[in-house]
Amino acid sequence: MNILVTNDDGIHAEGLRVLADAVRPLGDVTIVAPDREQSATSHSLTLHRPLRIREVSKGVLTVDGTPTDCVLLGVHSFLKQKPDLVVSGINHGPNMGNDVFYSGTVAAASEGAFLGIPSIAVSLATWEHAGFEAAGRIVGRLVADLMKAGIPAGNCVNVNIPSGPWESVKGVRVTRLGTRVFRDVIVKKTDPRGKSYYWIGGEDPTWGDDEASDFAAVSEGYVSVTPLSFELTDYKGIVELEALGLHLGEP
Repeated sequence: MNILVTNDDGIHAEGLRVLADAVRPLGDVTIVAPDREQSATSHSLTLHRPLRIREVSKGVLTVDGTPTDCVLLGVHSFLKQKPDLVVSGINHGPNMGNDVFYSGTVAAASEGAFLGIPSIAVSLATWEHAGFEAAGRIVGRLVADLMKAGIPAGNCVNVNIPSGPWESVKGVRVTRLGTRVFRDVIVKKTDPRGKSYYWIGGEDPTWGDDEASDFAAVSEGYVSVTPLSFELTDYKGIVELEALGLHLGEP
């Protein structure tokens, strides 16, 4: 099996190395990762400048672009054949609920799904300093099980792992995306030249009360496994809008 490994924390991130080591027993691993942190880049592509690629070592390449760029270049340029699996992570920080729409980690996996490749995004659900050893053991086992079961075409799987030693993890729950309670704020400051600049900030996220959610699972010490589908059409909304009889009127 040929495995493409990437992330959004950059080529030097500990989680990337741990992830590559964890899946290496399953097949041949190629790493294609951003040359710097690309957190919250979502599904962005680099379209208005050339991309630079550097070979760090055999089977390890870095790109001065986004996680989505890395997957596209890996699949279409670097690998001799289409990979059998794309795995993104291990991100340092959670990617749960609404935050999956901002996440570069999840975007890399979803790009793999768009290309028809089974894909998995993995995050260590803490912002605190934490070791990745237990997460590596967990993801190695989960990836093997998920590949054996099969990931439906066009879908990907989003995994969030609670921090702590192996013994502290209670098990695995299959979950749905939680609903984040947003309290983001804009911080305005002034530079030495008197011009305004802004930081997008906010408090740590809180979550809606939902026992079936990814947030609830992780907060209770379980690994959260959430299958993601990218069919976003609201079919009930289609029926309701059709009932309105929308029209443009006379020209």
